[in-house]
Amino acid sequence: MANISDVIENFLTELFGDENSILISRNDLAQYFNCAPSQINYVLSTRFTVDKGYAVESKRGGGGYVTLIKLTDDEHYLSELVTNSLGDEVGYHRACQILDRLSADKLISERERDIMKTVLSDKAIVAFDKERKERVRAGLLKSFLVYLMKNPCGGEKQ
Repeated sequence: MANISDVIENFLTELFGDENSILISRNDLAQYFNCAPSQINYVLSTRFTVDKGYAVESKRGGGGYVTLIKLTDDEHYLSELVTNSLGDEVGYHRACQILDRLSADKLISERERDIMKTVLSDKAIVAFDKERKERVRAGLLKSFLVYLMKNPCGGEKQ
């Protein structure tokens, strides 16, 4: 049996249909799923991230309404990652999630993904402590993303 977070994520994903954005009420969703609003916040903050191809915009003074947006424009997605989502430090697991998304969206090939995973691994960045590794990893990943923004013919898209 799926946990409540999986059920909420699937519900919201299906709600998109062919649309690129949906407006939802956290309170209405919490009531519908008979859970706390914090559970909805958890799903939004962990399952609908920029790394996974989504942006969440809260409506100020909007009574708990949020807009979920599919980041379908490749350049917008890459720009959002470089300027807002990626910080100065990136863990290997998160870097792999981003690379997997880029590969799934055909922005890079599977081979390019695997090469970058190797380059960003702890084994490749061996000369540094954990904090410096994450800083070096973030710098390398950002450089790769900027390259993709300037040269959008990566992967198998044409």
